Amino acid sequence: MSAASTTPHTPLRPLLGAQLVFNTGFYAVVPFLAVVLRDDFALGGAAVGLVLGLRTFAQQGMFLAGGLLVDRLGARTLVVLGCAVRTVGFALLAVPGDLWLFVVGVVATGLGGALFSPALETLVAHADRARTGRSTAFALLSVVGETGAVLGPLLGAALLGWGFAAVAGTGALVFAVTGVVLAVVLRGVPQARRPARASTGSRRLPPAPLVLLAAVCSVNLLAYNQLYLGLPYELERVGLGTGALAGLFALASVLTVAGQLPLARLARRVGTPRAVRAGYVVMATGFLVLAVAAPLAAPGPAWLPVTVAVVLLTAGHLLVTPTTLEAVGRLAPAGALGASYGLMATAGGVAVLVGNTGLGLLYPAAAASGPGAGAVWTVLAVLPLLPALVAPRVLRTAPTSDHTPDPDPAPDPAPDHQETHR
Repeated sequence: MSAASTTPHTPLRPLLGAQLVFNTGFYAVVPFLAVVLRDDFALGGAAVGLVLGLRTFAQQGMFLAGGLLVDRLGARTLVVLGCAVRTVGFALLAVPGDLWLFVVGVVATGLGGALFSPALETLVAHADRARTGRSTAFALLSVVGETGAVLGPLLGAALLGWGFAAVAGTGALVFAVTGVVLAVVLRGVPQARRPARASTGSRRLPPAPLVLLAAVCSVNLLAYNQLYLGLPYELERVGLGTGALAGLFALASVLTVAGQLPLARLARRVGTPRAVRAGYVVMATGFLVLAVAAPLAAPGPAWLPVTVAVVLLTAGHLLVTPTTLEAVGRLAPAGALGASYGLMATAGGVAVLVGNTGLGLLYPAAAASGPGAGAVWTVLAVLPLLPALVAPRVLRTAPTSDHTPDPDPAPDPAPDHQETHR
């Protein structure tokens, strides 16, 4: 019997459960950070923004570094380490009255995510290879992640009556238990890392097609981030308040949970390049709806254009995200799988940082109907057209990796150095 046939498969269910718990614990705490910084530590708006910006950079900005560590140390190790780092971060958030410990805790929560997520996606990519003809594992990952994002704030709000320390302490306990469970459940699973003797530099970093794919597909995260940055301006323009904003977020969550798997099946039927192109065109159409409606005092319900835009933007995001992640799992060399997922996330984070800064200059004009109200939405309608044109070409022309280790006359016999692609 060959070594490949005896290599243990990577189990999918524990990974999905870990994503659910990870997101639930994260969203139980993080939405309340700004309130604590403002009310408990008396920080101004700029200081609060700086602290939260550090957290975002520690996570999105460090995804590539986390992916490189996955390829060097192993995905299984980094998943557990990510849980441990986030446990420490949330424990520090539970210490009352010390601003510096709180800031260190905030940054540690981001670093934990930067270690955990590329490792989890690497393991999911290995598990996904056994699911030929079924819904992509990344679609399931999206569903459970969004479910956690919905449940987390509800849990946090329920615990907040006992104080923020109780919320953060509960989060620390959740991540600690998750890390222990994963360490036990994944103990027999290969590390899914770069083979020990495959040390050439070209095998450590994502190849040029994936770098180009990450660059153009960074528009996906930038576009979806406008749910948080841009919608308040449109709702102000039409005279709707925060209740409408919460309703639209809930709508996006419901669409994700209900629509992700059907859209993933559709993407499999039409093929990756067509699905990705369709997703970006749908996103562009959502922004186009607002670009046309914003300059006008259009008749009909005030909530209709923005609701249509949210539906289209969410649908496009659901078509693009798991389909692209699945493609990265096929295209990345075995020695750069974690780095490739890290690169995708970091490119999206950079796009959000740079793009939101520029778009922020245009958004004030979108708060009132007039000639300039549609400018920012027009820019956003044009941006997805670049990946709609480029990404399918990259996906068609890029070579597909079989994720087999490089030939080695003296292979390392340790099970952790075997690949799990069969």
